[in-house]
Amino acid sequence: MIMKNNKLQIERLILGTAQLGMPYGIANKTGRPDQKTATKIIETAWNQGVKEFDTAQGYGDCESVLGKAFADLKISNHVRVISKFGHQIDHLNENVMEEELEKSLEKLNIPFFWGMMLHSEDLLAKWSEGLGEIFQKLIQSQKIRKVGFSVYSPEKALEALDQDGIDFIQIPGNVLDRRFEKAGVFELAQIKNKQIHIRSIFLQGLLLMDLEEIPGKMKYAIPVIEKLIKLSMQFGMTRKEMAMGYIKNAFPDSHVLFGVDSVDHVKGNMESWLQKYPNDLVNKVKTLFDDVPENIINCNMWKQT
Repeated sequence: MIMKNNKLQIERLILGTAQLGMPYGIANKTGRPDQKTATKIIETAWNQGVKEFDTAQGYGDCESVLGKAFADLKISNHVRVISKFGHQIDHLNENVMEEELEKSLEKLNIPFFWGMMLHSEDLLAKWSEGLGEIFQKLIQSQKIRKVGFSVYSPEKALEALDQDGIDFIQIPGNVLDRRFEKAGVFELAQIKNKQIHIRSIFLQGLLLMDLEEIPGKMKYAIPVIEKLIKLSMQFGMTRKEMAMGYIKNAFPDSHVLFGVDSVDHVKGNMESWLQKYPNDLVNKVKTLFDDVPENIINCNMWKQT
């Protein structure tokens, strides 16, 4: 039986599913799992208490893989799915948006989306040009419940939170990244009574990699990872435990995405999430990693370095 406090903490978790539809992450060695493994991953997370799943139209075959898993497990009418429209569609064409939404619902075998996001922060400029009205009609059709934006920069996060009709934002966040905290994103979300979903808590796996496994293009990140290893040893924790513990305690009102490619990863992440953490963990992390270079914490800059 899951204790009440643990149940509340598990309800904050969202299973990110990009890995189930395509190879994803700098640390990925195995590629995407097969359908049987994907279904077992979903089943394990569901049985552990995870009810929300994050996907996107652009995640390869992910929607179809999830749809088959949901149907086989007979949970299609109970899961909470959060998705994102593809980049390539005309976001100001109401008919196109409706058609794409219906296609995704059919692939996923679900009656509606718990949340639907826009996958590019550049689309914020179109919100007042008719995009906001299209989303309101989609809500009125009861095909989606909440509207969100996936953003990469603190500036766009603040802009999205200020827009009427946007219920939540998804931002990157991890032990190395102070940008959104310093910009006041979390404070504004609280004032506006809007939700924050935090992704990339392991920085696509970089935070957990052995030093010799870090790709050549990212060797400049090694000194920071070495500091992370040293701190985890001081706390007597793994880097995964420290990464999850920081996010869990620093942002207690936020929902948190974690991605996996095996059943063991699901179980390991759940165990790490539910354990107790040192009271001074958050302050130590903030002090030690107060100003990490953006070409380490911003994945979009990795290929340019």
